[in-house]
Amino acid sequence: MGSSLTQPFDPVKVAAPGEAARSASPAPLAASGAPTSPEQTPVFNNCWSCRVLSGSGLIGAGGYVYWVARKPLKLGYPPNPGTVMQMVIGISIACWGIVILSDPRGKAFRTG
Repeated sequence: MGSSLTQPFDPVKVAAPGEAARSASPAPLAASGAPTSPEQTPVFNNCWSCRVLSGSGLIGAGGYVYWVARKPLKLGYPPNPGTVMQMVIGISIACWGIVILSDPRGKAFRTG
């Protein structure tokens, strides 16, 4: 398995310490008559299809884990701590899928 990269990477240019201090100064403000573009939200902040795909995948995975853990119980085997833990994990995975699907603004994973 080789790489399909045919051209070398671009060299990284590092600014000298004096240049970095000069470039850190704030940019001049736009003229009061010039139109400014509205602040745009990130594209992946609220992607409905991404939320549906990942949420339904988590619900399906959690349901499968729970179903596999329930199978021995239906056959009459007594539950053990491993089976109970597997069922809890399956339920929690499915609950995360529901959180992702029902979160209207994608706030479930934001920290700030």
